[in-house]
Amino acid sequence: MRDPIRVAIVDDHPVFRLGMAGLLGSLEGVTVVAQAADAAQALAIDPGSVDVVLMDLHLGDDSGIETTRELLRRDPGARVLVVTMREDDESVVACMRVGARGYLLKGAAPDEVERAVRAVANGEVILGPAVAARAVAVLTSGRTAARVPFPELTDREREVLDLVARGFDNLTIARRMVLSPKTVRNHVSNVLTKLGVPDRSAAIVRAREGGLGAD
Repeated sequence: MRDPIRVAIVDDHPVFRLGMAGLLGSLEGVTVVAQAADAAQALAIDPGSVDVVLMDLHLGDDSGIETTRELLRRDPGARVLVVTMREDDESVVACMRVGARGYLLKGAAPDEVERAVRAVANGEVILGPAVAARAVAVLTSGRTAARVPFPELTDREREVLDLVARGFDNLTIARRMVLSPKTVRNHVSNVLTKLGVPDRSAAIVRAREGGLGAD
């Protein structure tokens, strides 16, 4: 008898997470072995203990893309299926670049979810119908999917980096974004860490090379 597919669900919305756990737990040959509400909990899952990870893109202040990258670095045998509300080309491209094996929208029907989980567990790459239709449209129109700059950053961190690249100081950024100066400092520190740069000046150079900071 084939071993069950071991699944982990990473999502910061408890209602969705529990509902997905109930759905997957009802499927033959599938068992939910872990749940996580944020990046820290996701990265605490023991390497080798899961086959498929269902990953949301937005985990509070954490990035599902960056979490996917780090999770796969720690556990190369895991297969990540992104399940999110976002269907833009940039998100799909960013997820696939960091190693995700599938991309599904949260509005997917239960049979679509089951099919995607089994396909990803089997080593296939799968896109949900709505996402696949967009991908085909891009290919047939001859357009190149837009590249999201610095996919390892959260949307908020990317916005902060853009303002840093425009030459604004933390206090000005805090006022523009209606955030506390401390929160902005934390975001800037996270950006420096994720980009692997030593200081603000180096971050500005990287940001402008990536297309941020333009008027």
